[in-house]
Amino acid sequence: MPPDPGAATALHRTWRSRWPLLPLVATVLLVAVPFEGAEGGATLGATAADLLSGVAVLVCAGHLLFLRRRPLTPAAALVLGLPAAGIALATVCAADPAAALPGFVRHLQVFVLVPAAVLLLVRDARDFRILTGALVLLALVQGTTGIHQYATGSGASYMGEDIRAVGTFGPGDVMGMATVVGYGLVAAAAYALRTPAGVPRWVRPWAPVTAALLVVPLALSFSRGAWIATAAGALVVIALTGFRQAVRALAVLGAAGVVLVGGFGVGSEMISQRLTSITQVASAPDRSVNDRYTMWAAAEGMWREHPAAGVGLKGFPAHRDAHASIGLSAGSDTAGAGQEFRRQPLLSPHNMYLLVLSEQGLIGLTALAGSWAALLAAGVHRLLSARKRGSAAVDCGLAAVGLMTWQTVDFLYADIGGPSTVLTGIVLGLAAWWALAEPERTAAA
Repeated sequence: MPPDPGAATALHRTWRSRWPLLPLVATVLLVAVPFEGAEGGATLGATAADLLSGVAVLVCAGHLLFLRRRPLTPAAALVLGLPAAGIALATVCAADPAAALPGFVRHLQVFVLVPAAVLLLVRDARDFRILTGALVLLALVQGTTGIHQYATGSGASYMGEDIRAVGTFGPGDVMGMATVVGYGLVAAAAYALRTPAGVPRWVRPWAPVTAALLVVPLALSFSRGAWIATAAGALVVIALTGFRQAVRALAVLGAAGVVLVGGFGVGSEMISQRLTSITQVASAPDRSVNDRYTMWAAAEGMWREHPAAGVGLKGFPAHRDAHASIGLSAGSDTAGAGQEFRRQPLLSPHNMYLLVLSEQGLIGLTALAGSWAALLAAGVHRLLSARKRGSAAVDCGLAAVGLMTWQTVDFLYADIGGPSTVLTGIVLGLAAWWALAEPERTAAA
């Protein structure tokens, strides 16, 4: 039977109309490319994913200038543009504005430009699903690499053994794989709980299977912060699907946990010890937790000296020793995953909110946290409204709110830095699209 020329033409038109999404998809997928420009956890150059995110911003600007596409709504411009005020003020008020300029560019990229590009280039629910599908694919690639590292003893060093799953990010960025896998797990859980309309029947089982499989590399990352953030994101997604479905999902989740950890013994002893350590961070903290508490106190001290605008972007390392106690260690030890032993300096408080408070002051924190709170509140409100209307895009709302919850909780234990940082901008943009786009756009299947 000869091919239908009409179907081929329709497919060509579909991809031709969606080509502006390609730089965003490439940005996500290229995060998997190993990057050797980090020394001691500090990125010394732009990654391929960073460059593609710049291309996405330029494509978005071209749409606005030459194709005269509709710009941001006033509400979207206010919510997404608010962090730029705090970032600019902290740069101007820094002791050395020239040294703060790279931080200004990085913060503007992650918190303003990339989210705005995602909001404007994602046109409908199908675009949203394509982009989150790329996140899930990236999580599977990184997770598979992490499982192989654990099984073959080729991962990062953990408790004297090279078994920590870090994917392609290396021991200098142990949170990279955990972040990517957490994103993918939350997105897959959202699509498992509310399957998108029009998806072929044979595809539907893959969402819950994918979510269950990603639990394994997440556990083997031994990242307490990522565990807590993923649990929070998944529980929010489950709770927003409705009571009956939430009960069923929790039952399945509990059974999967028993099988994976109890039945197959997936790192059960070390995972149990790591889980137990979460409850001991106040009574018997380990060295990493002690260092984190010390840096948190240092960040608070910087803010008390500069309450309005902070010490300036990239100013935390320079002011750290003047505010940290003598209990702070010289750095964390990293090794394994193809890297020799290295002492990684502690250049941030590992808490995004305290980092912003110390470097941007109360003005910057209010602007940034206020923007995120607005996205989360508007996203939940629109999700509840979409459920009442029976919208076909409820799955997108679940994914957006779940990912935003993951990010806001994870920032209690981590901050930006490393090749996976650009994905933060993608996640914020997905949350902004769901929360701030017109209802008829979000309802499109």
